[in-house]
Amino acid sequence: MPNNQSGVDLDSVFHALADPTRRAIVARLCEGPASVSELAKPFAMSLPAIVQHLQVLESSGLVRSEKIGRVRSCSVVPGTVREAEAWLGLRRTSAERRLDRLENFLNHKPEQE
Repeated sequence: MPNNQSGVDLDSVFHALADPTRRAIVARLCEGPASVSELAKPFAMSLPAIVQHLQVLESSGLVRSEKIGRVRSCSVVPGTVREAEAWLGLRRTSAERRLDRLENFLNHKPEQE
């Protein structure tokens, strides 16, 4: 179920990104599209295991794939990445404000007479 105005299911996105292999795949796809076999090369796991990771990423909306001839090519969905980034950015800004207030409080030393 979407949990923002754009229709992106952030729960699904963050679940997909919770796995280090999937984060590495997304990081690679942020550089440009790649075939499934190219994505599998850096990992010591079977091709079917990589495909399972890609299915999680696709169902979250972070990645899309298309078959061109005999090759399945994957690419990142920029809008979904932006939505996750925006959600995190809003929280970071709020946390940064609280930390700034704490810093000001801790740095304020009352005048001793």
